[in-house]
Amino acid sequence: MKKRINTIVLPVLVLVLGLSILLAVTIGSVQIPFTDVYKVILYELFGIGSAELATGAVHDVVWLIRLPRLVLAVGVGMALSISGVVMQSIVRNPLADPYILGVSSGSYLGAVLALLLGLGKMFGGNAVGVMAFIGAFIISLAVVALSNVGGKASAVKLLLAGTALSAVCSAFSNFIVYRANDSNRIQILVNWTMGSLGAAKWNINAVVVPIVFVCAIFFWSQFRTLNLMLLGDEAAISLGVDLYTRRILYLLVSALMVGLSVYSAGMIGFVGLIIPHAIRMIFGSDHRTLVPICALTGSIFLVWADVLCRVIIRGAELPIGILTSMIGAPIFVYLMARRKYSFGV
Repeated sequence: MKKRINTIVLPVLVLVLGLSILLAVTIGSVQIPFTDVYKVILYELFGIGSAELATGAVHDVVWLIRLPRLVLAVGVGMALSISGVVMQSIVRNPLADPYILGVSSGSYLGAVLALLLGLGKMFGGNAVGVMAFIGAFIISLAVVALSNVGGKASAVKLLLAGTALSAVCSAFSNFIVYRANDSNRIQILVNWTMGSLGAAKWNINAVVVPIVFVCAIFFWSQFRTLNLMLLGDEAAISLGVDLYTRRILYLLVSALMVGLSVYSAGMIGFVGLIIPHAIRMIFGSDHRTLVPICALTGSIFLVWADVLCRVIIRGAELPIGILTSMIGAPIFVYLMARRKYSFGV
């Protein structure tokens, strides 16, 4: 069965992802003929066609706006989905998501500090994203340090440390927002928390997507350890494996992926919760198949979510975080009501 999944399901998902990108790039508020869209892409990728394809409105819409955000959607969807898988294994809770260990609160605090207090000015126009990334990663390190107080970190201690530090970050963030007297910047902050792929650029993608891909390969190679985490520390130790260092390493790598997602697209919820949750119910909890299927499914989901965000409201773009919540929350309620669920077993 597992071999069949790897030889049939994965190639099908890769094909669906490729076709999704090719179709999604033709959809938008501006109507552009299919042939013109693909002529621009062929010219930019392979130099096929007239040099006139390198300039003009059609070129800018296809190559500088639509395609970069679709590529970023692939990277962010992959990052959030895999991080969800890993976090659920680390804390042994199928309801965990990438933000459960304080990462979201840390990134929000970083964004607040950048927008309302002016920290990170040296990063220029990327100040909010960079400070959000720094905040997410620092809080992850703090969670690791706090969970090691009084002994080695465990799944429960990581969860408690994440909850505590999340509350601290939220308190400071809310205090700064309350004291701020700048409605324009507060509105920018609110928009950022809703998530958007609109700021996608090729130079950002060149950093985010390769790192996410390498992290995805890393977690795929760790499927045996991730499977052991579901059994608990005592069972793993009886098999000669100490999960302590692996748990810390996985948390930090996951924080890197989530931090990059927050940096490039703001806060996008429910992807890291719903995708792994649903895939476990269908394909089981073996991470050898779970990790790649979640990576591809999360990418496909976010590609089409971005398309809907661009066309669902005429003349405006719906923040993608709102759409993922509108889709994810009802699905989550359905999955919970459908049956008692625990890691698909």
